[in-house]
Amino acid sequence: MIVDYLGEQFIIELKIWNGPAYHEKGEKQMCLYLERFGLKTGYMLSFNFNKKKEQGIKEIKIGDMTIHEAMV
Repeated sequence: MIVDYLGEQFIIELKIWNGPAYHEKGEKQMCLYLERFGLKTGYMLSFNFNKKKEQGIKEIKIGDMTIHEAMV
């Protein structure tokens, strides 16, 4: 999802948790989107339906890009 707000663009990716390998592919996909739009920061909202999930917000650094991820 691309949000244009007051002249700025924000990339937001919505994902359903399907394991670590799928999650890593999602992070790489987000980096491709950021690169395509010339941005360094993106946002990922991951929906995890596991009972023992680790909820919260974390910052993921991949190269010079930053992904802020919320796990719910």
